[in-house]
Amino acid sequence: MHATTPPSSRSQVLDLAISAIEMLRPVVVRIRQCDRDLGEQIRRALSSVALNIGEAIGSDGGNRVARFSTAAGSNAEVRAALRVAVAWQYVSARDVEAGEQVLDRIAAMLYRLGARR
Repeated sequence: MHATTPPSSRSQVLDLAISAIEMLRPVVVRIRQCDRDLGEQIRRALSSVALNIGEAIGSDGGNRVARFSTAAGSNAEVRAALRVAVAWQYVSARDVEAGEQVLDRIAAMLYRLGARR
């Protein structure tokens, strides 16, 4: 499937990953004020999503699938970390809702691009 995926889909998922960073940045800042380690972990994972997508765009074959898979794993890590932050009441579920919707879209796009789970 990934071999026939149009390049525009690949750049769209990168644009969406950048949008997720922009959208969640204020939430991450608030989380870092309560729990520096968790905030840093979310920041790194969000960056990893975008950077691995970028690397996948410049790769082919198995390397592309591996990078999309790594991006999908980091995306799942962000989603879990946001749930942890809500559970600790660092932020509210409403604070992360829009970001989670973008992360859901990214997960679906990465799956279509061939990410292995």
